[in-house]
Amino acid sequence: MSYPHTIADLPDSLPVFPLQGALLLPRARLPLNIFEPRYMAMVDDALAASRTIGMIQPKVPEQTVPSDNPDLHDLGCAGRITSFEETTDGRYLISLTGLCRFGIREELALKNGYRRVAADYAPWSADFDREDREAINREQLTGALKNYLSARQLGADWDAIDRTPTGDLISIVAMICPFSAMEKQALLRTRALTDRAELIISMLLINSAGTAGTETVN
Repeated sequence: MSYPHTIADLPDSLPVFPLQGALLLPRARLPLNIFEPRYMAMVDDALAASRTIGMIQPKVPEQTVPSDNPDLHDLGCAGRITSFEETTDGRYLISLTGLCRFGIREELALKNGYRRVAADYAPWSADFDREDREAINREQLTGALKNYLSARQLGADWDAIDRTPTGDLISIVAMICPFSAMEKQALLRTRALTDRAELIISMLLINSAGTAGTETVN
């Protein structure tokens, strides 16, 4: 199957990987360590078909007993398997590259133990369009990130950050910062890259203020 360029190239039936705290955004890359048999079967089936998997967060409130099939949030992101490695101890190391966000029309029957949904990509077809990066205040973004890292006494390779394209930097910050599940869903729901940048800056500043003067153990 050729690389998807429109929502017409995406599968109607989408295998989903519910993972708390995981966020995949269009054009971003998400590394995953796959070891559960049902998700290894999901990867096998995806590689044999469209190579597409949907990442979505489960609705798992903190301090509840985990469920094998928890309720799902109503928005996720489809990603294409763009790298694959099998380890000597039988795990899969894969990378997903984000393609397009999706809603859930309905949940389908399990297949080989993993969950599937009928995906609705139509509201998010613009995920395949070129993003407007010129309107983003890069200086404000990096300033907020510096405050956030400083408040947590964390270092960073600022030479590498300065070389990172703005769109990629926004996705990296959104995906790796330990924002709450609801904050990550809010980031996923933003329509435009400029909106996502503004929301990330606000989150970084709020979280910086909340940890100022405290020690963080990592």
